[in-house]
Amino acid sequence: MSLYAALRPLVFTLEAERAHRATIRALRLRPRTGLPASDPRLAIEVAGLRFPNPVGLAAGFDKDAQVPDAILALGFGFAEVGTLTPFPQPGNPRPRLFRLVEDRAVINRMGFNNGGQAAALERLLRRNDRPGIVGVNIGANKDAVDRIADYANGVRVMAGVARYLTVNISSPNTPGLRALQDRGALTALLDAVTAARPAGGPPVFLKVAPDLEPADIDDIAEIAAAQRLDGLIVSNTTISRPPLRSRHAGESGGLSGAPLRDLAQQRLVDFRKATGGAIPLIAAGGIASAADAYARIRAGASLVQLYSALVYEGPGLARRINAGLVELLDRDGFATIADAVGRG
Repeated sequence: MSLYAALRPLVFTLEAERAHRATIRALRLRPRTGLPASDPRLAIEVAGLRFPNPVGLAAGFDKDAQVPDAILALGFGFAEVGTLTPFPQPGNPRPRLFRLVEDRAVINRMGFNNGGQAAALERLLRRNDRPGIVGVNIGANKDAVDRIADYANGVRVMAGVARYLTVNISSPNTPGLRALQDRGALTALLDAVTAARPAGGPPVFLKVAPDLEPADIDDIAEIAAAQRLDGLIVSNTTISRPPLRSRHAGESGGLSGAPLRDLAQQRLVDFRKATGGAIPLIAAGGIASAADAYARIRAGASLVQLYSALVYEGPGLARRINAGLVELLDRDGFATIADAVGRG
């Protein structure tokens, strides 16, 4: 039994959001160390960036860019901070984060709670000379009159400290936000984002929802190609509800964790087909093991992200997944992880 497995019952006596805040505080106190070495077979290039391994931490964990270096020290190949909005906002009323222990899942309705881009910018400027890929996930304030302007502003403000930028229009917890996935709104949004990105600026990824119809997928893929997006993150949390056992199953918000796995896998397959493999895909949703990550990679993902699985598997998860990926490459005769992408 791992140390975390032994401690988990104690951790779970804390309310979920309180436990998360305690985790961030603990990581802030962690002594700064160099980045752990990854097996060279796991290195992969995506959007001009060389990732030491394909396993990243998704946005939502380090909302205010407080601990990206501590995250990288856990063995993650990259860390995505945010979602960051132009101005600070408290998010939705508490309670707003729920563990569904019996389902190995999480429901959240956080509502982009964060301290704003200016505060995060200062933190990221202080680490700008350190190694490791740190991406910045940007969003719009809930009360923004012009949400597209909020995204354009986020690009301008954060471009200098982000190795890549993620445009997050897929959270279900900001009313009306997912409407930006509609064809006309998405075209206008990406026009504004492209105009705001400085010459030579970081790659831009778009994070999409799993709750899409086939026509939506085709539209997004077409627009992404036309706009020359650098990647698609597939996907965010879901508002759908497969059968769940937890007493929190009826809570509103986005569902993540194990119950999202099959839906997120299918959406990845759908986007791989719709894009014809022309746009890099980053898989997220329900990834909790090397087998899960490898299945997404074989289905077309160049990178994977996780978050909810950490709640149940603990801080050693990234290292375990990477070790397992090397074993799976050896089993199937692939020389590198890049060779396995789309070879399902």
